[in-house]
Amino acid sequence: MIRAEEFVERARDLGHDWYSGVPCSILTPFINYAIGDNRLTYVAAANEGDALAAAAGAFLGGRRPIVMMQNSGLGNAVNPLASLAYIFRIPALLIVTLRGEVGHEDEPQHELMGVITGGILDQLRVPWAYFPEESSAIAPALERAMAHLRREERPYAFIMRKGTVASHRLSAQADASQVSRSYATPNAGRPGDTATRPTRSDALRRIVDLTPADNTVVIATTGYTGRELFALADRPNHLYVVGSMGCASSLGLGLSIVRPDLKIVVVDGDGAALMRMGNFAMAGAYGRSNFVHVVLDNATYDSTGGQATVSPIVSFATVASGCGYGIAREGDDLRCLEQVLQGDESLGPRFVRLRIRTGTMDDLPRPTQSPYDVSRRLMAHLGGAVPPVAASRVTERTP
Repeated sequence: MIRAEEFVERARDLGHDWYSGVPCSILTPFINYAIGDNRLTYVAAANEGDALAAAAGAFLGGRRPIVMMQNSGLGNAVNPLASLAYIFRIPALLIVTLRGEVGHEDEPQHELMGVITGGILDQLRVPWAYFPEESSAIAPALERAMAHLRREERPYAFIMRKGTVASHRLSAQADASQVSRSYATPNAGRPGDTATRPTRSDALRRIVDLTPADNTVVIATTGYTGRELFALADRPNHLYVVGSMGCASSLGLGLSIVRPDLKIVVVDGDGAALMRMGNFAMAGAYGRSNFVHVVLDNATYDSTGGQATVSPIVSFATVASGCGYGIAREGDDLRCLEQVLQGDESLGPRFVRLRIRTGTMDDLPRPTQSPYDVSRRLMAHLGGAVPPVAASRVTERTP
């Protein structure tokens, strides 16, 4: 058995000081230690996939993240692991607990996951090892992990068994809210004639006009939104999230936390926002005044044939306001978009839902650069060279 600080401090020496995750009883010592140390960042995610997406944003902003989850929640992270971390090459270090370990009594809901956890990681091409159980094993285990992160720029996982880490008492923790907020009353706007609403391109052109490349990052969700933004203006401050539907907002949140000097504008769709509404709570809790969340809502899954979403019965602004956004607006006029993008930056994260028409541009292209190249272009734009994974200062040992 080891103490949490032995691993956390060794990882900190290697540059890993940013954590996100979802609690598990096995992870309690780690989470308590991270929360209690104000030199570490810990983001409590709404689900495991969004913990990984937030970590991806932190990496793009120059940090080296660790993502913690129970194996029963690994399924929530399958999509971001396959279509975000893999294709964008995000070298996140994962700690996955092993509930339901074969031969150990546990709750019935963990039985199957206890058998297949390693196999799931194998299928996702995430190499893994068991978490070190002795102090002397920490340094060589981290060295092997770091070697993979440096070489492949993709996730590596430790599977943590129950009883691996000694308990660590939780110190007094601060409220997750990081700024004082005054909550705006949502403006639902008038239903309006859909034919008079702006198009997606109209909205994206205005967003481009209001997001100078030198101090703003624009993150576009998967589907037509990212493709239209690319067609209209392919700038180095753009990131096109081509998969991991619903994760653009948590990725943007992670980036906004580590780069408070930049304005981060996330452009979501109604289907993506509905898929991961837990992101609203994360943004309300951890978001700062530099985080702007835009939902372009045409009440359809446009890129898959125009099937209806349930967004017409949802007041996204009420959800955003209730979750802690400082400004929350809705409407079907570009002016509400402009009001939020140019709004009071002292009230915390900002939200706007703009109702738009269905349909897209003719002959809509796809980004010509790979997701990896787009992500590294953004990182270079934000601060020069891509931050390397720190080399370990320990000697490689044969296990």
